[in-house]
Amino acid sequence: MKQKRIVVICPHPEGVAPGQRLKYEQYFTHFRNNGIEVDVKPFMSDRFWNIVYKKGHILEKIFWTLYGYLKRICLIPLLPFYDGVYIFLNVTPFGKPLLERMYIWMNPNIIYDIDDLVFLGNTTKVNRWVSLLKRPEKYTFLMQRAKHVIVCTPYLEAFVRKYNNNVDDISSTINTEVYLPVNTYTNEKTLTIGWSGSHSTLKYFFLLKDILIELREKHTFNILVFGVHTCEDTGLQIEVVPFSEQAEVATLQRIDIGVYPLPLDEQWVYGKSGLKALQYMALGIPTIATGIAANLRVIENRKTGMLVKTKEEWLNGLETLLTDASLRRELGLAARKKVADTFSIEANKDKYLKIVVSIVR
Repeated sequence: MKQKRIVVICPHPEGVAPGQRLKYEQYFTHFRNNGIEVDVKPFMSDRFWNIVYKKGHILEKIFWTLYGYLKRICLIPLLPFYDGVYIFLNVTPFGKPLLERMYIWMNPNIIYDIDDLVFLGNTTKVNRWVSLLKRPEKYTFLMQRAKHVIVCTPYLEAFVRKYNNNVDDISSTINTEVYLPVNTYTNEKTLTIGWSGSHSTLKYFFLLKDILIELREKHTFNILVFGVHTCEDTGLQIEVVPFSEQAEVATLQRIDIGVYPLPLDEQWVYGKSGLKALQYMALGIPTIATGIAANLRVIENRKTGMLVKTKEEWLNGLETLLTDASLRRELGLAARKKVADTFSIEANKDKYLKIVVSIVR
């Protein structure tokens, strides 16, 4: 195939946001190896990314937001020179789909990739005020007008099909050549219960606060939280490791039991692909997760991990994993195989490529 070019329109700089890194960004090399050049155009600058989830910096956040809009406007006359446009989430974060409409008019070869239920308008506590500027019709407009839509959960697929039948559900995936198990599955050391996430999802880890406190009354274990700079300790003696792409795998490899708690009463969780569970599982880490949404397809209960809902189930599941090394080995090895067979880059790379080729040809 003759060399083709696509432009990727995304919110965050390349290589920093899990929703991008562990989704479509992993396939850029495969695209390029098959004659498709990729030009990435993030809305945020590196500096904006470094402050966006921090308190304060209001004037600087406004400046970088306006700069992001300027970059989007300057890109408009260049769009016809690309063979396709890959939009992740949106063209701009706020207001009605004005620039989205203009982008589609300038180049109708649109692939739209949507992650999480962003059309609900959720945002972090730090930037709560910006939710007033978000408009759900921006996302449904892109769903309607795209030539192909990519989602990452069955719930999202069902929602998008109300607007567009050209939709594929492709889960977040793991590079199993990088995520390598090192767990020895032994009780001859103090075990570590670990959680990985971001500032926006840290509240989900604390759903386990009382459970971990009660568990500590009977068992000795370490607690590791990866992906945030600070974490309220609440007497749990938590080891916090800030996010670093270079240290990500090595840090997660220290975990003996991975936890992935989610609330049972939030619609938002139905847009989550089970990515954190997949990261643990790829490393052969026995995983215990809330039995809801995409977790139900990622984990087969008591075969590739544990699915729980109640406080008692969490306590019993964690206690069983802490004491039963052979069960940890059994679940961990089965989980690794499940990811390699179904949720790895190798198992999914041609699905992405097929969609891109169908648009740019």
